[in-house]
Amino acid sequence: MKKGIHPPFQKTVVHCACGNEFETYSTAKEIKVEICSQCHPLYTRQQKIVDTRGRVERFKRKYQNVEYGKKPNK
Repeated sequence: MKKGIHPPFQKTVVHCACGNEFETYSTAKEIKVEICSQCHPLYTRQQKIVDTRGRVERFKRKYQNVEYGKKPNK
């Protein structure tokens, strides 16, 4: 490796939206994530809807009056 052209590799604190914090190594000083291994549904085995920017609410509003199993009228 050439000296002086690479960013410094340092200890980094990762902050999750659930409040979990852990240390790792990276070139960034601080990392913020939405989901970590402590709150991810795959690891916790709990179903959780992760709603970013109101997508779930928009979906529910859009399809609240749709009757399933019927063909649409043309």
